Amino acid sequence: MAVRMRLSRVGSAKNPIYRIVVADARAPRDGRSIETIGQYNPRQTPSLIEIDADKATAWLQKGAQPSNTVKRLLAIKGIDA
Repeated sequence: MAVRMRLSRVGSAKNPIYRIVVADARAPRDGRSIETIGQYNPRQTPSLIEIDADKATAWLQKGAQPSNTVKRLLAIKGIDA
């Protein structure tokens, strides 16, 4: 099973808030996820980025591939992807 770390959109219309999730690569964007490891709110100033570093590192060691956006967010928080 190919596992990806990616964003899942929550929040109301015109107010995007994203969860950083670990999910099967074949699942839809807002579909079933394996685990939620953080959240990202781009509308706040400065942007809110909360990531559980231990969980993220554990999933990366297990072979989960981060999306480009999640890879950038991990780099901002100082987690090696």
